[in-house]
Amino acid sequence: MRFYDTRAREVRDFTPLHEGCVSLYLCGATVQAPPHIGHVRSGVNFDILRRWLLYKGYRVTLCRNVTDIDDKIINVAQAEGVPWWEVSERNQRAFDWSYDILGCLPPTVEPRATGHVPQMIELMRRLIDTGHAYAADDGSGDVYFDVRSFPEYGALSNQRLDQMRGAADTDTDTDRDKRDPRDFALWKGARPGEPSWATPWGRGRPGWHLECSAMATEYLGATFDIHGGGLDLVFPHHENEIAQSQAAGDGFARYWLHNGLLTMGGEKMSKSLGNSLLIPEMVRKVRPVELRYYLGQAHYRSVIDYSDEALREAAAAYQRIEGFLARATEVVGHIEPARRVPAEFEEVLDDDLGVSQALAIVHGHVREGNTALSEGRKERVAELGAELRTMLGVLGLDPLSEQWAGAEETGLREVVDALVTVALEQRQAARKRKDYAAADEIRDRLNAAGISVEDTPHGPRWELRRG
Repeated sequence: MRFYDTRAREVRDFTPLHEGCVSLYLCGATVQAPPHIGHVRSGVNFDILRRWLLYKGYRVTLCRNVTDIDDKIINVAQAEGVPWWEVSERNQRAFDWSYDILGCLPPTVEPRATGHVPQMIELMRRLIDTGHAYAADDGSGDVYFDVRSFPEYGALSNQRLDQMRGAADTDTDTDRDKRDPRDFALWKGARPGEPSWATPWGRGRPGWHLECSAMATEYLGATFDIHGGGLDLVFPHHENEIAQSQAAGDGFARYWLHNGLLTMGGEKMSKSLGNSLLIPEMVRKVRPVELRYYLGQAHYRSVIDYSDEALREAAAAYQRIEGFLARATEVVGHIEPARRVPAEFEEVLDDDLGVSQALAIVHGHVREGNTALSEGRKERVAELGAELRTMLGVLGLDPLSEQWAGAEETGLREVVDALVTVALEQRQAARKRKDYAAADEIRDRLNAAGISVEDTPHGPRWELRRG
Protein backbone atom coordinates (compact mmCIF):
# COMPACT_ATOMS: atom_id res chain seq x y z
CA MET A 1 0.00 0.00 0.00
CA ARG A 2 1.05 3.56 -0.70
CA PHE A 3 -0.30 6.78 0.81
CA TYR A 4 0.36 10.46 0.20
CA ASP A 5 2.18 11.72 3.29
CA THR A 6 1.52 15.43 3.79
CA ARG A 7 4.76 15.94 5.70
CA ALA A 8 6.91 14.21 3.09
CA ARG A 9 4.83 15.77 0.26
CA GLU A 10 5.00 12.50 -1.67
CA VAL A 11 3.37 9.11 -1.95
CA ARG A 12 5.17 6.70 0.38
CA ASP A 13 5.08 2.94 0.76
CA PHE A 14 3.19 2.08 3.92
CA THR A 15 4.96 -0.11 6.46
CA PRO A 16 3.29 -0.28 9.87
CA LEU A 17 5.27 0.12 13.05
CA HIS A 18 4.19 -3.33 14.25
CA GLU A 19 3.62 -6.17 11.80
CA GLY A 20 -0.05 -6.95 11.30
CA CYS A 21 -1.26 -3.93 13.29
CA VAL A 22 -2.12 -0.35 12.32
CA SER A 23 -2.61 2.50 14.79
CA LEU A 24 -4.67 5.40 13.47
CA TYR A 25 -5.50 8.70 15.16
CA LEU A 26 -8.25 10.80 13.62
CA CYS A 27 -9.03 14.34 14.71
CA GLY A 28 -12.69 14.21 15.59
CA ALA A 29 -15.27 16.85 16.31
CA THR A 30 -15.09 20.10 18.21
CA VAL A 31 -18.65 19.88 19.44
CA GLN A 32 -19.89 23.47 19.51
CA ALA A 33 -22.58 22.73 16.88
CA PRO A 34 -24.21 19.73 15.17
CA PRO A 35 -22.37 18.35 12.13
CA HIS A 36 -22.86 19.30 8.51
CA ILE A 37 -21.67 17.21 5.58
CA GLY A 38 -18.33 19.03 5.54
CA HIS A 39 -17.63 17.69 9.03
CA VAL A 40 -18.52 14.08 8.33
CA ARG A 41 -16.66 13.76 5.03
CA SER A 42 -13.53 13.07 7.06
CA GLY A 43 -15.34 10.35 8.99
CA VAL A 44 -16.45 8.64 5.77
CA ASN A 45 -13.04 8.92 4.09
CA PHE A 46 -11.16 7.44 7.02
CA ASP A 47 -13.83 4.78 7.53
CA ILE A 48 -13.06 3.57 4.01
CA LEU A 49 -9.34 3.57 4.84
CA ARG A 50 -10.03 1.57 7.99
CA ARG A 51 -12.20 -0.94 6.14
CA TRP A 52 -9.50 -1.41 3.52
CA LEU A 53 -6.85 -2.01 6.18
CA LEU A 54 -9.16 -4.56 7.83
CA TYR A 55 -9.71 -6.26 4.48
CA LYS A 56 -5.93 -6.46 4.02
CA GLY A 57 -5.72 -8.37 7.28
CA TYR A 58 -4.52 -5.70 9.69
CA ARG A 59 -5.72 -5.29 13.25
CA VAL A 60 -6.70 -1.60 13.30
CA THR A 61 -6.84 0.56 16.41
CA LEU A 62 -8.73 3.76 15.61
CA CYS A 63 -8.65 6.57 18.15
CA ARG A 64 -11.02 9.41 17.24
CA ASN A 65 -11.07 12.19 19.81
CA VAL A 66 -13.79 14.58 20.93
CA THR A 67 -12.84 18.18 21.73
CA ASP A 68 -15.47 18.86 24.36
CA ILE A 69 -13.98 22.08 25.77
CA ASP A 70 -13.08 25.00 23.54
CA ASP A 71 -13.56 28.78 23.18
CA LYS A 72 -16.39 28.23 20.69
CA ILE A 73 -18.21 25.83 23.00
CA ILE A 74 -17.97 28.31 25.86
CA ASN A 75 -19.21 31.14 23.65
CA VAL A 76 -22.26 29.12 22.52
CA ALA A 77 -23.05 28.17 26.12
CA GLN A 78 -22.84 31.78 27.29
CA ALA A 79 -25.06 32.96 24.44
CA GLU A 80 -27.67 30.32 25.30
CA GLY A 81 -27.35 30.69 29.06
CA VAL A 82 -26.63 26.98 29.60
CA PRO A 83 -23.64 25.07 31.04
CA TRP A 84 -20.78 24.45 28.63
CA TRP A 85 -21.08 20.67 29.09
CA GLU A 86 -24.70 20.74 27.92
CA VAL A 87 -23.61 22.18 24.58
CA SER A 88 -20.86 19.57 24.27
CA GLU A 89 -23.08 16.67 25.20
CA ARG A 90 -25.95 17.36 22.81
CA ASN A 91 -23.66 18.02 19.87
CA GLN A 92 -21.56 14.95 20.61
CA ARG A 93 -24.73 12.86 20.41
CA ALA A 94 -25.52 14.54 17.08
CA PHE A 95 -22.08 13.60 15.73
CA ASP A 96 -22.39 10.01 16.93
CA TRP A 97 -25.80 9.71 15.27
CA SER A 98 -24.42 11.12 12.03
CA TYR A 99 -21.44 8.75 11.93
CA ASP A 100 -23.71 5.81 12.69
CA ILE A 101 -26.39 6.63 10.13
CA LEU A 102 -23.71 6.98 7.42
CA GLY A 103 -22.36 3.53 8.18
CA CYS A 104 -19.05 4.51 9.82
CA LEU A 105 -17.64 1.78 12.03
CA PRO A 106 -17.38 2.93 15.67
CA PRO A 107 -13.86 3.90 16.76
CA THR A 108 -11.88 1.55 18.94
CA VAL A 109 -11.72 4.34 21.50
CA GLU A 110 -13.25 7.83 21.52
CA PRO A 111 -11.57 9.89 24.25
CA ARG A 112 -12.84 13.27 25.40
CA ALA A 113 -10.42 16.08 26.11
CA THR A 114 -11.84 16.84 29.56
CA GLY A 115 -11.12 13.26 30.65
CA HIS A 116 -7.39 13.57 29.99
CA VAL A 117 -6.20 16.61 31.92
CA PRO A 118 -3.61 14.58 33.94
CA GLN A 119 -1.97 13.43 30.70
CA MET A 120 -1.90 17.04 29.47
CA ILE A 121 -0.28 18.23 32.68
CA GLU A 122 2.38 15.55 32.36
CA LEU A 123 3.12 16.56 28.76
CA MET A 124 3.43 20.23 29.75
CA ARG A 125 5.77 19.29 32.59
CA ARG A 126 8.05 17.42 30.18
CA LEU A 127 8.09 20.40 27.79
CA ILE A 128 8.84 22.92 30.53
CA ASP A 129 11.58 20.72 32.01
CA THR A 130 13.31 20.45 28.61
CA GLY A 131 13.04 24.17 27.83
CA HIS A 132 10.42 23.91 25.09
CA ALA A 133 7.59 25.55 27.04
CA TYR A 134 7.19 28.14 29.76
CA ALA A 135 4.58 29.32 32.21
CA ALA A 136 3.63 32.99 32.00
CA ASP A 137 5.35 35.11 34.66
CA ASP A 138 2.25 37.20 35.30
CA GLY A 139 0.51 34.48 37.33
CA SER A 140 -2.28 34.12 34.78
CA GLY A 141 -1.86 30.34 34.57
CA ASP A 142 -1.05 30.51 30.86
CA VAL A 143 1.52 28.03 29.51
CA TYR A 144 3.05 28.53 26.07
CA PHE A 145 5.13 26.45 23.67
CA ASP A 146 8.33 28.18 22.53
CA VAL A 147 8.26 27.66 18.75
CA ARG A 148 11.86 28.87 18.35
CA SER A 149 13.01 25.94 20.50
CA PHE A 150 11.88 23.47 17.83
CA PRO A 151 13.95 23.96 14.62
CA GLU A 152 11.59 21.85 12.47
CA TYR A 153 8.56 24.01 13.23
CA GLY A 154 6.75 24.62 9.93
CA ALA A 155 7.92 21.43 8.19
CA LEU A 156 4.43 19.90 7.92
CA SER A 157 2.84 22.99 6.37
CA ASN A 158 6.00 23.92 4.46
CA GLN A 159 6.31 27.36 6.08
CA ARG A 160 9.22 29.36 7.40
CA LEU A 161 9.04 30.62 10.95
CA ASP A 162 10.12 34.13 10.03
CA GLN A 163 7.16 34.43 7.65
CA MET A 164 4.49 33.26 10.10
CA ARG A 165 1.98 35.49 11.83
CA GLY A 166 1.41 35.41 15.55
CA ALA A 167 -0.63 32.54 16.99
CA ALA A 168 -4.30 33.47 17.10
CA ASP A 169 -5.25 31.12 19.93
CA THR A 170 -5.43 33.71 22.73
CA ASP A 171 -6.92 37.16 23.13
CA THR A 172 -4.63 40.15 22.64
CA ASP A 173 -4.73 41.12 26.31
CA THR A 174 -3.41 37.71 27.37
CA ASP A 175 -0.54 37.71 24.88
CA ARG A 176 1.41 40.26 26.90
CA ASP A 177 3.58 37.66 28.58
CA LYS A 178 4.45 35.68 25.45
CA ARG A 179 8.10 35.62 24.57
CA ASP A 180 7.22 35.47 20.89
CA PRO A 181 3.81 36.24 19.33
CA ARG A 182 4.10 32.99 17.37
CA ASP A 183 4.26 30.89 20.54
CA PHE A 184 1.03 28.97 20.97
CA ALA A 185 -1.00 28.25 24.09
CA LEU A 186 -0.69 24.86 25.72
CA TRP A 187 -2.84 25.95 28.65
CA LYS A 188 -5.15 28.93 29.07
CA GLY A 189 -5.39 30.55 32.48
CA ALA A 190 -8.77 30.56 34.19
CA ARG A 191 -11.22 33.38 33.58
CA PRO A 192 -14.30 34.24 35.65
CA GLY A 193 -17.31 32.07 34.87
CA GLU A 194 -15.35 29.60 32.70
CA PRO A 195 -14.51 25.96 33.45
CA SER A 196 -11.04 25.32 34.81
CA TRP A 197 -8.81 22.59 36.18
CA ALA A 198 -5.92 22.82 38.64
CA THR A 199 -2.31 22.57 37.43
CA PRO A 200 1.04 23.35 39.05
CA TRP A 201 1.03 26.63 37.09
CA GLY A 202 -2.47 27.75 38.00
CA ARG A 203 -6.06 26.90 37.18
CA GLY A 204 -7.15 26.94 33.57
CA ARG A 205 -8.20 24.83 30.65
CA PRO A 206 -6.32 23.07 27.85
CA GLY A 207 -5.36 24.50 24.51
CA TRP A 208 -6.71 22.68 21.48
CA HIS A 209 -3.35 21.35 20.28
CA LEU A 210 -2.25 19.95 23.62
CA GLU A 211 -5.40 17.84 23.87
CA CYS A 212 -4.74 15.77 20.77
CA SER A 213 -1.10 15.06 21.54
CA ALA A 214 -1.99 13.83 25.03
CA MET A 215 -4.86 11.63 23.85
CA ALA A 216 -3.08 10.19 20.80
CA THR A 217 -0.06 9.00 22.77
CA GLU A 218 -2.17 7.78 25.70
CA TYR A 219 -3.96 5.26 23.51
CA LEU A 220 -1.63 4.63 20.58
CA GLY A 221 1.78 5.05 22.18
CA ALA A 222 4.61 7.56 21.85
CA THR A 223 4.98 6.59 18.19
CA PHE A 224 2.10 5.40 16.03
CA ASP A 225 1.34 4.83 12.37
CA ILE A 226 -1.15 7.31 10.89
CA HIS A 227 -2.55 10.68 11.91
CA GLY A 228 -5.55 11.79 9.87
CA GLY A 229 -7.80 14.80 9.58
CA GLY A 230 -9.07 17.50 7.29
CA LEU A 231 -6.71 19.59 5.16
CA ASP A 232 -7.75 22.70 7.11
CA LEU A 233 -6.06 21.22 10.21
CA VAL A 234 -2.53 21.09 8.75
CA PHE A 235 -1.74 24.51 10.19
CA PRO A 236 -1.74 25.39 12.96
CA HIS A 237 -3.30 22.35 14.64
CA HIS A 238 -1.26 19.47 13.27
CA GLU A 239 1.89 21.56 12.99
CA ASN A 240 1.61 22.32 16.69
CA GLU A 241 0.88 18.70 17.60
CA ILE A 242 4.11 17.63 15.93
CA ALA A 243 6.11 20.36 17.62
CA GLN A 244 4.95 19.73 21.17
CA SER A 245 5.01 15.93 20.87
CA GLN A 246 8.41 15.58 19.24
CA ALA A 247 9.93 18.29 21.42
CA ALA A 248 8.83 16.19 24.41
CA GLY A 249 10.67 13.20 22.95
CA ASP A 250 7.80 11.31 21.31
CA GLY A 251 8.14 10.03 17.76
CA PHE A 252 4.44 10.74 17.22
CA ALA A 253 2.80 10.02 13.82
CA ARG A 254 4.82 8.32 11.08
CA TYR A 255 2.37 9.17 8.25
CA TRP A 256 0.13 12.23 7.89
CA LEU A 257 -3.02 11.82 5.76
CA HIS A 258 -5.40 14.70 5.08
CA ASN A 259 -8.74 14.71 3.32
CA GLY A 260 -9.78 17.59 1.08
CA LEU A 261 -12.47 20.08 2.01
CA LEU A 262 -16.12 20.07 1.04
CA THR A 263 -17.02 23.51 -0.28
CA MET A 264 -20.17 25.24 -1.44
CA GLY A 265 -19.84 27.81 -4.18
CA GLY A 266 -16.08 27.59 -3.79
CA GLU A 267 -16.15 28.53 -0.08
CA LYS A 268 -15.34 26.30 2.86
CA MET A 269 -18.56 24.95 4.32
CA SER A 270 -19.09 26.48 7.75
CA LYS A 271 -21.85 27.66 10.02
CA SER A 272 -20.53 31.23 9.93
CA LEU A 273 -21.05 31.38 6.15
CA GLY A 274 -24.62 30.24 6.49
CA ASN A 275 -24.12 27.44 3.98
CA SER A 276 -23.94 24.42 6.21
CA LEU A 277 -26.03 21.39 5.31
CA LEU A 278 -26.87 19.46 8.46
CA ILE A 279 -27.03 15.67 8.34
CA PRO A 280 -30.72 15.26 9.36
CA GLU A 281 -31.65 17.63 6.52
CA MET A 282 -29.47 15.77 4.03
CA VAL A 283 -30.90 12.33 4.78
CA ARG A 284 -34.34 13.68 3.96
CA LYS A 285 -33.06 14.54 0.48
CA VAL A 286 -31.42 11.18 -0.13
CA ARG A 287 -31.03 7.95 1.80
CA PRO A 288 -28.04 7.74 4.18
CA VAL A 289 -26.28 5.18 1.97
CA GLU A 290 -26.63 7.51 -1.02
CA LEU A 291 -25.17 10.38 1.02
CA ARG A 292 -22.27 8.12 2.01
CA TYR A 293 -21.71 7.30 -1.68
CA TYR A 294 -21.65 11.01 -2.48
CA LEU A 295 -19.17 11.88 0.28
CA GLY A 296 -16.87 8.96 -0.44
CA GLN A 297 -16.90 8.77 -4.24
CA ALA A 298 -14.13 11.29 -4.96
CA HIS A 299 -10.48 10.80 -4.06
CA TYR A 300 -10.09 11.63 -0.39
CA ARG A 301 -7.56 14.40 -1.08
CA SER A 302 -9.72 16.18 -3.65
CA VAL A 303 -12.03 19.14 -3.04
CA ILE A 304 -15.77 18.49 -3.42
CA ASP A 305 -17.93 21.49 -4.29
CA TYR A 306 -21.45 20.66 -3.17
CA SER A 307 -24.50 20.97 -5.38
CA ASP A 308 -27.95 19.38 -5.25
CA GLU A 309 -27.44 18.16 -8.81
CA ALA A 310 -24.22 16.33 -7.89
CA LEU A 311 -25.98 14.75 -4.92
CA ARG A 312 -28.81 13.52 -7.15
CA GLU A 313 -26.31 12.10 -9.65
CA ALA A 314 -24.54 10.21 -6.86
CA ALA A 315 -27.87 8.83 -5.63
CA ALA A 316 -28.76 7.69 -9.16
CA ALA A 317 -25.35 6.02 -9.54
CA TYR A 318 -25.85 4.09 -6.33
CA GLN A 319 -29.35 3.06 -7.37
CA ARG A 320 -27.93 1.50 -10.54
CA ILE A 321 -25.70 -0.69 -8.37
CA GLU A 322 -28.58 -1.50 -6.06
CA GLY A 323 -30.91 -2.27 -8.96
CA PHE A 324 -28.56 -4.82 -10.49
CA LEU A 325 -28.06 -6.66 -7.20
CA ALA A 326 -31.82 -6.71 -6.60
CA ARG A 327 -32.47 -8.20 -10.03
CA ALA A 328 -29.56 -10.61 -9.67
CA THR A 329 -30.85 -12.05 -6.39
CA GLU A 330 -34.30 -12.53 -7.93
CA VAL A 331 -32.74 -14.61 -10.71
CA VAL A 332 -29.99 -16.56 -8.91
CA GLY A 333 -31.10 -16.39 -5.27
CA HIS A 334 -29.00 -15.26 -2.32
CA ILE A 335 -25.51 -14.02 -3.26
CA GLU A 336 -22.68 -14.42 -0.78
CA PRO A 337 -19.74 -11.98 -1.00
CA ALA A 338 -16.68 -13.32 -2.82
CA ARG A 339 -13.59 -14.18 -0.81
CA ARG A 340 -11.42 -11.66 -2.65
CA VAL A 341 -11.91 -8.43 -4.57
CA PRO A 342 -10.76 -8.29 -8.21
CA ALA A 343 -7.04 -7.66 -8.65
CA GLU A 344 -7.57 -4.33 -10.40
CA PHE A 345 -9.78 -3.12 -7.52
CA GLU A 346 -7.09 -4.02 -5.00
CA GLU A 347 -4.46 -2.28 -7.08
CA VAL A 348 -6.25 1.09 -7.19
CA LEU A 349 -7.12 1.08 -3.49
CA ASP A 350 -3.54 0.16 -2.61
CA ASP A 351 -2.45 3.24 -4.57
CA ASP A 352 -3.35 6.02 -2.12
CA LEU A 353 -6.91 4.78 -1.67
CA GLY A 354 -8.14 5.43 -5.22
CA VAL A 355 -11.88 5.18 -4.49
CA SER A 356 -12.97 6.94 -7.68
CA GLN A 357 -11.12 4.37 -9.80
CA ALA A 358 -12.49 1.59 -7.58
CA LEU A 359 -16.05 2.78 -8.22
CA ALA A 360 -15.37 2.76 -11.95
CA ILE A 361 -14.58 -0.95 -11.60
CA VAL A 362 -17.77 -1.41 -9.56
CA HIS A 363 -19.89 0.19 -12.28
CA GLY A 364 -18.12 -1.90 -14.91
CA HIS A 365 -19.30 -4.99 -13.04
CA VAL A 366 -22.84 -3.58 -12.95
CA ARG A 367 -22.88 -3.01 -16.71
CA GLU A 368 -21.52 -6.47 -17.44
CA GLY A 369 -23.93 -7.96 -14.92
CA ASN A 370 -26.94 -6.34 -16.57
CA THR A 371 -25.81 -7.75 -19.92
CA ALA A 372 -25.42 -11.20 -18.38
CA LEU A 373 -28.92 -10.92 -16.91
CA SER A 374 -30.44 -10.07 -20.28
CA GLU A 375 -28.61 -13.00 -21.87
CA GLY A 376 -29.66 -15.43 -19.14
CA ARG A 377 -26.08 -16.26 -18.05
CA LYS A 378 -26.90 -17.01 -14.42
CA GLU A 379 -23.45 -18.29 -13.46
CA ARG A 380 -21.81 -15.07 -14.58
CA VAL A 381 -24.50 -13.02 -12.84
CA ALA A 382 -23.77 -14.81 -9.56
CA GLU A 383 -20.02 -14.39 -10.00
CA LEU A 384 -20.26 -10.65 -10.70
CA GLY A 385 -22.74 -10.16 -7.87
CA ALA A 386 -20.42 -11.87 -5.40
CA GLU A 387 -17.46 -9.70 -6.41
CA LEU A 388 -19.65 -6.62 -6.26
CA ARG A 389 -20.72 -7.38 -2.70
CA THR A 390 -17.10 -7.73 -1.57
CA MET A 391 -16.00 -4.51 -3.27
CA LEU A 392 -18.99 -2.60 -1.92
CA GLY A 393 -18.40 -4.04 1.54
CA VAL A 394 -14.92 -2.53 1.56
CA LEU A 395 -16.46 0.84 0.68
CA GLY A 396 -19.25 0.45 3.23
CA LEU A 397 -21.88 0.48 0.47
CA ASP A 398 -23.15 -3.09 0.12
CA PRO A 399 -26.95 -2.75 -0.27
CA LEU A 400 -27.41 -6.36 0.85
CA SER A 401 -25.48 -5.86 4.09
CA GLU A 402 -27.22 -5.64 7.44
CA GLN A 403 -26.43 -1.93 7.60
CA TRP A 404 -28.33 -1.03 4.42
CA ALA A 405 -30.78 -3.86 3.88
CA GLY A 406 -33.60 -1.73 5.26
CA ALA A 407 -34.27 -3.83 8.36
CA GLU A 408 -35.87 -0.82 10.03
CA GLU A 409 -38.40 -0.64 7.18
CA THR A 410 -39.09 -4.37 6.95
CA GLY A 411 -42.58 -4.22 8.45
CA LEU A 412 -43.67 -1.34 6.23
CA ARG A 413 -42.12 -2.98 3.19
CA GLU A 414 -44.16 -6.14 3.79
CA VAL A 415 -47.39 -4.14 3.96
CA VAL A 416 -46.57 -2.19 0.79
CA ASP A 417 -45.51 -5.38 -0.97
CA ALA A 418 -48.87 -7.00 -0.19
CA LEU A 419 -50.82 -4.01 -1.50
CA VAL A 420 -48.72 -3.63 -4.65
CA THR A 421 -49.00 -7.38 -5.33
CA VAL A 422 -52.79 -7.07 -5.33
CA ALA A 423 -52.57 -4.17 -7.80
CA LEU A 424 -50.16 -6.08 -10.05
CA GLU A 425 -52.40 -9.14 -10.04
CA GLN A 426 -55.29 -6.94 -11.14
CA ARG A 427 -53.07 -5.49 -13.86
CA GLN A 428 -52.08 -8.96 -15.07
CA ALA A 429 -55.75 -10.01 -15.12
CA ALA A 430 -56.62 -6.92 -17.20
CA ARG A 431 -53.85 -7.72 -19.67
CA LYS A 432 -55.06 -11.32 -20.01
CA ARG A 433 -58.53 -10.12 -20.95
CA LYS A 434 -56.85 -7.58 -23.28
CA ASP A 435 -58.16 -4.60 -21.31
CA TYR A 436 -54.93 -2.68 -21.87
CA ALA A 437 -56.46 0.66 -20.88
CA ALA A 438 -57.23 -0.70 -17.39
CA ALA A 439 -53.75 -2.27 -17.14
CA ASP A 440 -52.09 0.99 -18.12
CA GLU A 441 -54.20 2.92 -15.63
CA ILE A 442 -53.09 0.64 -12.76
CA ARG A 443 -49.46 1.08 -13.77
CA ASP A 444 -49.86 4.87 -14.05
CA ARG A 445 -51.48 5.11 -10.62
CA LEU A 446 -48.68 3.05 -9.08
CA ASN A 447 -46.13 5.28 -10.78
CA ALA A 448 -47.87 8.40 -9.45
CA ALA A 449 -47.57 6.89 -5.97
CA GLY A 450 -43.80 6.56 -6.42
CA ILE A 451 -43.76 2.86 -7.34
CA SER A 452 -42.05 1.92 -10.59
CA VAL A 453 -43.03 -1.36 -12.27
CA GLU A 454 -40.73 -3.33 -14.58
CA ASP A 455 -41.96 -6.24 -16.70
CA THR A 456 -39.37 -9.03 -16.72
CA PRO A 457 -39.30 -12.58 -18.13
CA HIS A 458 -39.97 -13.73 -14.57
CA GLY A 459 -43.00 -11.50 -14.14
CA PRO A 460 -43.47 -7.89 -13.02
CA ARG A 461 -41.22 -6.48 -10.29
CA TRP A 462 -41.61 -3.23 -8.43
CA GLU A 463 -39.50 -0.86 -6.40
CA LEU A 464 -39.90 2.48 -4.70
CA ARG A 465 -38.67 5.28 -6.91
CA ARG A 466 -35.86 7.21 -5.20
CA GLY A 467 -35.13 10.89 -5.46
